[in-house]
Amino acid sequence: MEDILDLYKLPYDPKHPQVCMDETSKQLISEVQQPIPAKSGRVKRVDYEYERQGVANLFVLFEPLRGWRHVKVTDHRTRQDWAYLMKELVDVHYPEVEFIRLVMDNLNTHTAGALYETFEPAEAKRILDKLEFHYTPKHGSWLDMAEIEFSVLSRQCLDRRIGDKGLLISEVDAWEKERNESWVKIDWRFTTEDARIKLKKLYPSISK
Repeated sequence: MEDILDLYKLPYDPKHPQVCMDETSKQLISEVQQPIPAKSGRVKRVDYEYERQGVANLFVLFEPLRGWRHVKVTDHRTRQDWAYLMKELVDVHYPEVEFIRLVMDNLNTHTAGALYETFEPAEAKRILDKLEFHYTPKHGSWLDMAEIEFSVLSRQCLDRRIGDKGLLISEVDAWEKERNESWVKIDWRFTTEDARIKLKKLYPSISK
């Protein structure tokens, strides 16, 4: 926890950006009956019947100090999916940096081993050399600011029926574009000093 909180205190450094990563799933649900649009004096009406169309995975990458985020929709959330996301992070989004300080939870797919299982050793090492891992503690994923972005995405974009992956991609792309153009950042104020006071019970008790 203190490692993450100390990281968040660092000033913006374009050569060593702080990027938070998280993932979630979205149940794809299509309509059986076409909804009746809203009109004067009457709200939109949606039939209670629906059809399940599978589940999509969403990765989010978020650089809080720059106000940039990217949402990637995939069919699965395997170690290979995560490895390809890391390659995209390094080669597409941050090709000029020295290394990326990456904040994420300690899910068993988020490991250096996933890169070696997906790419040839030299390629896996090249990607890994551009990443500095910072894991949130167990039951402490709230420390990952990417969770805040997912909360906003869920309220503004995902809180309705979306029937197919193509529509989901277009919706999250539009949300991402608007939010990036607004340069929305997060003013993180919870510090290590705060943690030692408010979460005192989590620290070992030392007898003197």
